[in-house]
Amino acid sequence: MTTPFRILIIDDHPSMIEGYKSILTTKYSIESLEVTEAYNCEMAYQYITQTIRPFDIVLLDLALPAFEPAKLFSGEDLAKLIQKVANETKIIMLTSHTEAFILYNLIRKTNPAAVLVKSDFRSDEFLKAFECVLDGETYYSTTASKSLKEVSMNNDALDSYDRKIISLLAKGIKTKNLPDHIGISVSAIDKRKAQIKVFFGIHKGNDEDVIREARKRGLV
Repeated sequence: MTTPFRILIIDDHPSMIEGYKSILTTKYSIESLEVTEAYNCEMAYQYITQTIRPFDIVLLDLALPAFEPAKLFSGEDLAKLIQKVANETKIIMLTSHTEAFILYNLIRKTNPAAVLVKSDFRSDEFLKAFECVLDGETYYSTTASKSLKEVSMNNDALDSYDRKIISLLAKGIKTKNLPDHIGISVSAIDKRKAQIKVFFGIHKGNDEDVIREARKRGLV
């Protein structure tokens, strides 16, 4: 008998879990799936850390009730835990977020096998993502793919000097001392800082606003 796929579905809405299971059984027999359910970070933590055989796939919602004793506050934290204790497990991230930089940072920080934005959600796309992951491929839903392209194009507009300025500001280096680190004048730095603010959409703001926006975009 073929060993069933071990799947952990983590979502704080039981009806969503039932929906995922229902879609999977349109393609796979019940006997081929061994599904475990968790509704919060605490339940997920227990399953992830105590299982004898690692899960093959984890379907993981981004927004989940926290488990503070283990410093788990979201699906992102759980993804990092899974990668630490069972890096062979494939992660499919599920999220309602559509903001480009949130999705970009989610992918950059957790490197999941698949990302599905719920507004894109269709049963055929869900199955396609599942099959891609089983085949060792990566899958991003339409919105997630667009976000990656958008952020990549935007961030490419910043050259090495701009990125260095942002990095040094984030380290607490004052503008007047930046020439000692990057070899261009204060006036040139001020012009670049003005351009960075325009790029970030900061109409009025200081260095802290630049750093805050850079962190949102995963640049520091």
